[in-house]
Amino acid sequence: MSIRNLDKMFHPRSVAVIGASDKPKSVGHALMTNLLQAGFDGPILPVNPRAGAVHGIMAYKDTAALPLTPDLAVIATPPDTVPPLVAELGARGTRAAVVLTAGFAEGEMSAGKERAAQLLAAARPHLLRVVGPNCLGIAVPGIGLNGTFAPAALLPGNIAFLTQSGAMATTVLDWAQPRGIGFSAIVSMGDMSDVDFGDLLDYFALDAATQAILIYAEAVTHARKFMSAARRAARVKPVIVVKGGRAEEGARAAASHTGALAGAAAVYEAAFRRAGMLRVNGLEELFDAAATLAHMARQSGGRLAIVTNGGGAGVLATDWLIEQGGRLATLGAETIAKLDAVLPPTWSHANPIDIIGDADAERYARAVEIMLQDKDSDGLLVAYCPTSIGSAADAAQGLIGAMSTSQDAAKKNVFACWMGSANVEDGRARLIAAQVPDYETPERAVRAFMYLVRYRQSQELLLETPASAAPSAQADRERARGFLQQALAEHREWLDPAEVAGFFACYGIAFARTEAVAAAAAAAAARLAAEWRAPVALKIRSRDITHKSDVGGVALELASPEEVEAAALKMLERVARARPDARLEGFIVQEMIQRPGAYELIAGITSDVTFGPVILFGHGGTAVEIIRDKSLELPPLNTALARAQIERTRVAALLKGYRDRPAADIDGLVNVLMQLSSIVADHAEIVELDINPLLCDQNGVIGVDGRIRVHATSIPAQSRLAIRPYPQQLETEISTVDGRTYTVRPIRPEDEPALRSFADEVDTGDLWHGFFVPLRERTHETAARLSQIDYDREMTMVAWEGTRIAGLARSTADPDFEAAEAAVIIRADLREKGLATKLLQALMQAIATQGVQRAVLIYPSDLASLQRIGAELGFTAAFSPEDAAVTRASKTLRNGESRIV
Repeated sequence: MSIRNLDKMFHPRSVAVIGASDKPKSVGHALMTNLLQAGFDGPILPVNPRAGAVHGIMAYKDTAALPLTPDLAVIATPPDTVPPLVAELGARGTRAAVVLTAGFAEGEMSAGKERAAQLLAAARPHLLRVVGPNCLGIAVPGIGLNGTFAPAALLPGNIAFLTQSGAMATTVLDWAQPRGIGFSAIVSMGDMSDVDFGDLLDYFALDAATQAILIYAEAVTHARKFMSAARRAARVKPVIVVKGGRAEEGARAAASHTGALAGAAAVYEAAFRRAGMLRVNGLEELFDAAATLAHMARQSGGRLAIVTNGGGAGVLATDWLIEQGGRLATLGAETIAKLDAVLPPTWSHANPIDIIGDADAERYARAVEIMLQDKDSDGLLVAYCPTSIGSAADAAQGLIGAMSTSQDAAKKNVFACWMGSANVEDGRARLIAAQVPDYETPERAVRAFMYLVRYRQSQELLLETPASAAPSAQADRERARGFLQQALAEHREWLDPAEVAGFFACYGIAFARTEAVAAAAAAAAARLAAEWRAPVALKIRSRDITHKSDVGGVALELASPEEVEAAALKMLERVARARPDARLEGFIVQEMIQRPGAYELIAGITSDVTFGPVILFGHGGTAVEIIRDKSLELPPLNTALARAQIERTRVAALLKGYRDRPAADIDGLVNVLMQLSSIVADHAEIVELDINPLLCDQNGVIGVDGRIRVHATSIPAQSRLAIRPYPQQLETEISTVDGRTYTVRPIRPEDEPALRSFADEVDTGDLWHGFFVPLRERTHETAARLSQIDYDREMTMVAWEGTRIAGLARSTADPDFEAAEAAVIIRADLREKGLATKLLQALMQAIATQGVQRAVLIYPSDLASLQRIGAELGFTAAFSPEDAAVTRASKTLRNGESRIV
């Protein structure tokens, strides 16, 4: 739905507990206990028809008897009572409810599904938001709200923990409390009948008390909404996710190699990566991620220094660091000299910095102080191994003291690793009390460091500026659509090879020459071989046979017309015996591609039940499903994403060349992936597509075999995508009063360099709006963030004068699409020529297609130019009630109700 009324959920002024009880070991008893012990300072209103008081607080027999309307209701009553209760509360004005009760849509029982529908029907007319049902509850420790029946006490902190599993919530809370790790919010989401991950990511991305978001997910609903919210949240704070239920059953039903390789877990991995989220595996990693996020700042780089009193711990940490793709910091001469002055002569004189087994608190402190000042490292791992000489508590105190006195401590993340158990308990307790994260093994400490490094790398990748790529021509798309419609008209699921080759030609994907001939025309096949003057492959043509080689339907390296004709006649006999039920419609004659030494790759498209179309690239050939070297990406792609997708495979190292092997045409592969991205956005009928093998060497890229599977659908192609693609239909031209014409289109990621140049051509005084303030920095990162937008909720229309940007009009919609704030900025030499009005008008038309109901302009009241533009475009202006120096103008968009996806 949206973030609407979630403030009532997470910052309520009053809470009603429906089903409150004094009965020990009941959910109602646990709820009341937790609410009272947490210290919530608003009214707590127990509802129980058979009790005069609960936990010493006056109880009410039903919701109608409540003396005030609660902001939040926590419901723990039998399932059939829940929908009527929600309806009563909603009618009274309650706008948030947490339903702990099970028995709704978590199973396959029709009665439960009917109850779930009734619950939503009761809530929606009142815009009452529901967390659950079948959940543990919610908690906001910072305001003393514990609306859960969890057994552990909750500490306030800066992590929002969102989980579909109540058991996972209680486990994490039980682990966190003795370690001093607190939470800004805990949300057990249960069945997610209403409030889902997309809503909560939107909410906590804007929550000032939340610095990081931790997620345990079993399934995602509303993929586009999820991706839009996740991409926004991950840009402003770390989002770490552990995915449960990593099953691959969906791959078993796939007919193509691409479908078989793209299992559910791999698709989720691709979605999380594309959103900029960091995925971890398992409960231990989830714990470590929580400890890391609770105390760490953003990581500045990937170089790690290690201080240890045991050489083995340093070796293990180094091994794991290199395996994880990290870098061991190199000690500079200045740092070595400083360490020489405070350490014994026998110290390691290199990183890892072995300060010797008899190290005391002072030695730890001095080594740590020096490494906190070191400019050649970005993180510091401090390890302690138990000895009979040194004390774990003293060593911990040395680390804590160095961090508390060093001015450089806040600039560098420190990871403690007090190894062992009984002999280090005192030291570990001191570290926890000082909020220094401690990890039990070097591997876990290094992994925590790499969480932060990978998060930083993922953000850098998402901000990488792609090269420009020319879109496929409209005529090509129409011809390609003809191949698909022909197959559907003949009730065929698969295109035949000749149609496949023709389809790929429409998108400029090189493919082996392929022709179809009739079953009775073996001589025609021979004539084609004679015309091509090249060896050919002969394949049976049948809509009933997918894997032709399995039935003797393939003959290779036929060098002469005579060989082709003879092979055709024998093939008909073999296939008829092997598959007497199959319709034999002729032959496919295909040129044999002679590319000795070329790499056999695979590229393709499959459809995921949750995230829609997915693009695959990897090591191809007949053993593709054995090698399983592949990478998935959600479309749409740009050149940077396509190149990164290739880089994630093992075969990418070979493609770069080695010894006497020249580098392969990686640019050509990028182009193929880009065209597959265009195909996905153009054709909803395609459910699976393979190019395998896709041959690649230094001379180029060419497909040898391919398959395309189609299914009739009325769903628009672009609506299937989890990420809204570039809205090409919004491209237009505008003319101004001085006779100039400008090309206007939505911004693209590859516009980043032009955007930085534009920043040099605007008047600094025009950069007052928050949308455009980042242009003052004139950096790649700020320009990239402005040029890489979510077309689902954001829009930036760019006016072009040749290759120069003439102006920008930008908007951001709220998650409900009720309103979008807009702003416009024009190049200094083009002001007062009517361009701002025309460009803002183009933006209004664009955001109307997004479904935005109302456009809003917020500007200084003395800015006459925007007053005039707003009035000309039909905006109604009013002074802001918060600040008379600010004017807030709004305009209803008539087409806001008809959303184009």
